[in-house]
Amino acid sequence: MMSIDYLALDEKLDPEEYVICEYTVKSDLDIETAGKRIAEEESTGTWTHPTTLSDDIFKNYGAKVTEAEGNRVRIGYPVIDFSGEIGGIPQILSIIAGNLFGLDTLEGVRLVKLELPKTIVDGYPGPQLGLKGLRKVLDRPEKPLVGTIVKPKIGLPPKEFADYVYESGKGGLTNSKDDETLVDQDFCPLEDRVNEVSERLDLLEEEGHIMIHAHNISTNGHEILEAADLALDNGARQLMVDVLTVGFSGLQALAEDESIDVPIHVHRAMHAAITKNPDHGISMPVIGTLVRLAGGDALHTGTYGVGKMHAEITEEIESKEVLTEKMHGLKKIMPVSSGGLHPGLVPDLIEMSGTDVQIQAGGGVSGHPDGVKAGAKALVQAVDAAFEGIDITEYAEDHEELKKALEKWM
Repeated sequence: MMSIDYLALDEKLDPEEYVICEYTVKSDLDIETAGKRIAEEESTGTWTHPTTLSDDIFKNYGAKVTEAEGNRVRIGYPVIDFSGEIGGIPQILSIIAGNLFGLDTLEGVRLVKLELPKTIVDGYPGPQLGLKGLRKVLDRPEKPLVGTIVKPKIGLPPKEFADYVYESGKGGLTNSKDDETLVDQDFCPLEDRVNEVSERLDLLEEEGHIMIHAHNISTNGHEILEAADLALDNGARQLMVDVLTVGFSGLQALAEDESIDVPIHVHRAMHAAITKNPDHGISMPVIGTLVRLAGGDALHTGTYGVGKMHAEITEEIESKEVLTEKMHGLKKIMPVSSGGLHPGLVPDLIEMSGTDVQIQAGGGVSGHPDGVKAGAKALVQAVDAAFEGIDITEYAEDHEELKKALEKWM
């Protein structure tokens, strides 16, 4: 039997034959040994040398450490490790992000990058509409999308909830959405809420304005298609999924269902439990890669440090890039910025995000001194100013809603 060594630093692996992962490691071990521990734990190895591990098994199924420098390692997992009709994204995660986080010899390990070969990507639906499709639905080919989250998060009954959506649409917003905590509670049942919102969206369209609202259908995996049908039967124009609480498989089930022809908005609720620690966990770009694979059309990626949430700006830029760069023919996803935004932050946000972004403000709309409609107008005005390259304070001189927003929040 061969002497098993998961280090293969001198090998050039075919990127079409391997899933390549990059990890950062915090450990007393040297980086090559630490990488070897990950490779063996996640493929053919164990804590000792199994007598059942043949040369052929190791050669064909064993992971290989291809680079190790500083605190970073790159590991290649043979495509055959992911083959078969059953498995999917749960299997991918079990291999590339499984037991390694519990290894005693590693104080910290973080999966920061995931590169998938075409042979694997081809087995997944990818976005059905994607960034361009979402723009087409809204007839907004160039400018950033401008949206809101209905606030308070929970508590509004269906009619008042729909009134909020209507007022924000009258203010010019292209998008609105449920928040992650609202699904089908007794005070605002999904069916009633979708009915009321759909009526207001129809009215807005009659009045010459196109807007969509993302309804949260996050629920148990075996019930999510039923929830989608309920929403669609009552006029939903967009669905929303909390992907980490529901699971990637729930998102994929929606994307693969031929009866679902509306965009799927993906919320990342709970992500910081996985992404926030810089020394341990999984990065948001990896989650974004999997969301794109599973079929999301829009995904929250952060506010580049200008909002209320913790942000690693470099990682948020990378998150945007994995949604919009080439990926074996998959459509691009619309990056969504949300969390503590208000009109005064828009110029800095767009400078970092570019114009392919959906800007979502909850309190930054509903907290306007003159109410939701005025808050929506202020946000639209801020986006228009940034898009046209006009200083926001100068633009506010003859736009009263924006002027009041800046006076309150800046």
